[in-house]
Amino acid sequence: MPVSTVAALQIGSLPGGKADTLAQILTYEYEILRSGAQLVVMPEALLGGYPKGEGFGTQLGYRLPEGREAFAQYFANAIDVPGVETEALAGLSARTGASLVIGVIERSGSTLYCTVLYFEPSGGLVAKHRKLMPTGTERLIWGTGDGSTLPVINAAVGRVGGAVCWENMMPLLRTAMYAKGVEVWCAPTVDEREMWQVSMRHIAHEGRCFVVSACQVQASPQALGVQVANWPSDRPLIAGGSVIVGPMGDVLAGPLRGEAGLLTAQINTDDLVRARYDYDVVGHYARPDIFELVVDERAKPGVRTLTD
Repeated sequence: MPVSTVAALQIGSLPGGKADTLAQILTYEYEILRSGAQLVVMPEALLGGYPKGEGFGTQLGYRLPEGREAFAQYFANAIDVPGVETEALAGLSARTGASLVIGVIERSGSTLYCTVLYFEPSGGLVAKHRKLMPTGTERLIWGTGDGSTLPVINAAVGRVGGAVCWENMMPLLRTAMYAKGVEVWCAPTVDEREMWQVSMRHIAHEGRCFVVSACQVQASPQALGVQVANWPSDRPLIAGGSVIVGPMGDVLAGPLRGEAGLLTAQINTDDLVRARYDYDVVGHYARPDIFELVVDERAKPGVRTLTD
């Protein structure tokens, strides 16, 4: 029976920056080994940071100089892919034998992307996904991905793919990923709300797949030494809520709130056949004679050079 252990690592970006945060990730090596986890999912924007509450000096129609400086600092804390951080994460994957899925802020040229990286123990960095649609004012600081980074990879726990934060609420994206045969859906996020838990259970039930969602956990802005206007001193900036869900929408572990930790659960991908007996959203429950989804997976670089 294809039984395996999956995990969500609930931690937060550290104020000291990406080097400190990477060091924090690496301290969980022994715990990952001890848990026997074959897949570890980490939160959105863990390396590079999610600048919750930062306005980057932008008003409609103009930008302030201090906002440009804030963006420059944020850009400096982003990572190159590949780079020294991805080499360290590949090493962690190899030493623990676990597939890793982690949210980062990726810099490419002068543009930042909210990206999810996939690591395999024997292959290192094997795939990445760039967030297709940054939400709200995230669009001030992050570029948009294209259809060329919609991976589903074959891992020890099964076929692994997913989406980042509010992309999970894009029904056509979900359908495209279901059609790729996702068995374990990974959802890095910073969304701590109760409705996020509802969404995770819905996706598991809709896709008849396992869902592993990892959320950041952050202390209050005052404790972190950052400025967020009108934020209560006793309220965490991000409260966590990592959760693991089964293919019928049943919660297997979590949600973990208010503290860091490695949340684990055992899964059995044989259960997916039983779950899809009466509902296979891209199989016998689809109506291709009425509905058709076309997915453009070509890279859209913006500038192409044509030669003979």
